[in-house]
Amino acid sequence: MIEPGATVGIVGGGQLGRMLSVAAAQLGYRCHIYDPHERPCAADVAAEFTRGAFDDAEALRRFGHRVDVVTYEFENLPAAPLVELGGKLRPGTRSLEVAQDRAEEKSFIERTGARVAPWRQVNSLHDVEAAVAELGCPVVLKTRRYGYDGKGQAWVREPAGATAAWAAIGEQPAVAETGVPFQAEFSVVMARGEHGDTAFFDLPENRHEGGILRRSSVPASSAVLQHGPAARAMAAGIAEALGHIGVLTVEFFACPEGPLVNEIAPRVHNSGHWTIEGAATSQFEQHIRAICNLPLGSTALRSGAVSMDNLIGDDVLRWPELIAEAGASVHLYGKGAPRPGRKMGHVTRLRA
Repeated sequence: MIEPGATVGIVGGGQLGRMLSVAAAQLGYRCHIYDPHERPCAADVAAEFTRGAFDDAEALRRFGHRVDVVTYEFENLPAAPLVELGGKLRPGTRSLEVAQDRAEEKSFIERTGARVAPWRQVNSLHDVEAAVAELGCPVVLKTRRYGYDGKGQAWVREPAGATAAWAAIGEQPAVAETGVPFQAEFSVVMARGEHGDTAFFDLPENRHEGGILRRSSVPASSAVLQHGPAARAMAAGIAEALGHIGVLTVEFFACPEGPLVNEIAPRVHNSGHWTIEGAATSQFEQHIRAICNLPLGSTALRSGAVSMDNLIGDDVLRWPELIAEAGASVHLYGKGAPRPGRKMGHVTRLRA
């Protein structure tokens, strides 16, 4: 058990690191942010900040000596240098390695017994054309690495579109995945402790626009809730197979034949932001509890219904009216000037 007063290191200084720092401070911990940017938004609320490259193994080793436990806020990190953090790193590099490579991720998920959409690994235009012929259209190409919020993706809606789609993703190694018909998108946000104890939040139903999460709502529709037991079992199996410690998010498609895993995120997740006001323990506090070997908290709902809307780009300019709205809880990330497609904050609303 990590005692209050200890220092939690966070690799990555974005909004997830910022909200983790706030949750850690409430439990009596100090936070130390490690990030390559001059002034990341998480540094505004943390006790310490070290500027360093994510691939600088020596700098990470020195950082590790100054903290008691370390976590990361996003998965697009080189895993090898993090080995310098040793047993202090939670979750470990295995969760990171699986989640940051879509081909490895899909293979791993299938090995746990969970289901994914039919897919093929592609490394050339010839591979793409073969995958389209085998899987049938529509097919979505997703780069194996560094894709998020709809980036690194292109659709092949007819065989003649293979060349354009391959060019659109920069002719990078990718997966070709069947575009499956689904009723809804949802997430399992769960936590796993050091000794295998688990806790699950209510299922948020997610709505995306342009590949970016726009809204998460709880309770989910009946089309989602019927898949809850199977989806939670799949997520638990993935967490167990990874030996994961901390919050793990598994995104699903609700399909007539059952839930299909879309992808995993070995961290706190945008679709769990509603838990700050909407659950007895937020996903951020739950993650800190798990990595510090504290008992996991209650995930009970605080109200009958919760919705969370992302403030993307110029949406954040509406903050004065949102602040004035009764019952709205506004979170601004301190990222400076808004840019199209950039998550600048979120607003949560509770209803009886």
